[in-house]
Amino acid sequence: MRDEADRLDEQRWIQELHQKYRRGRRSQRRLVTGVQTAILLLLFVLWEIAGRMKWIDVLLFSYPSKIFTQIGKDAVSGELWGHVGVTVGETMAGFLLGTLLGTLLAVLIWWSPFLSKVLDPYMVVFNSMPKVALGPIFIVMFGAGFTAILMTTLSITVIITTLVVYNSFQEVDSNLIKVVRTFGGSRRDTFQKVILPASFPAIVSTLKVNVGMAWVGVIVGEFLVAKNGLGYLIIYGFQVFNFTLVMSSLLIIAIVATLMYQAVVYVEHRLLAGRPHR
Repeated sequence: MRDEADRLDEQRWIQELHQKYRRGRRSQRRLVTGVQTAILLLLFVLWEIAGRMKWIDVLLFSYPSKIFTQIGKDAVSGELWGHVGVTVGETMAGFLLGTLLGTLLAVLIWWSPFLSKVLDPYMVVFNSMPKVALGPIFIVMFGAGFTAILMTTLSITVIITTLVVYNSFQEVDSNLIKVVRTFGGSRRDTFQKVILPASFPAIVSTLKVNVGMAWVGVIVGEFLVAKNGLGYLIIYGFQVFNFTLVMSSLLIIAIVATLMYQAVVYVEHRLLAGRPHR
């Protein structure tokens, strides 16, 4: 009976310790979110004051109340939603397709050491090329439209994804690979049971990086060819000296990019649930 009571006491102690740990993590998340929100609000307040007091050039930098008025006016008129929809659609396509193609290319290179040696210098050189310079080439090849913008985005996201994911494959503990092969596992077994699971953190990190890279690729493409989209609004705002329109477009990009990043964080929590925190 005493052993049973001791066991129950130990279980209760472990449960209390786990609950205390979870409360601590929730408290820390709330604190981080609160500080982030406070910093953001403070920046907006200082920006508003600086604009109204003429401490900054309002022609160039505008200020929050004017920017939100611009967004509200365009939203009510319906003009804004078409531009946002076009850019978000292009960004999601470039983000998802770039991550998928880059990961598949990394798998292919890992599977064939010969192919890895052949392609390695080409990937390094292509990654170092200025992607803006490739934009006109894509326009000539694919026309001034969605395909050219998508290809500009893929030129940024695919190579970065390939390099990061392939390097994560290479850094997997060799002892784990030896264990699988010792028990007669094939290269496919090694990849499925060791390489891919161990590389999930790197793949998720690549998703986070590609959120920003996809936006860069799409906006650069829209600068060059688009007749609608947020990139087009930025260029149009510069042309007519409406910098409030420029800043409002940048603010919308920041908001949507933040939402995409939070979606990736949610995927990270789902994929990496149960893994030890570092």
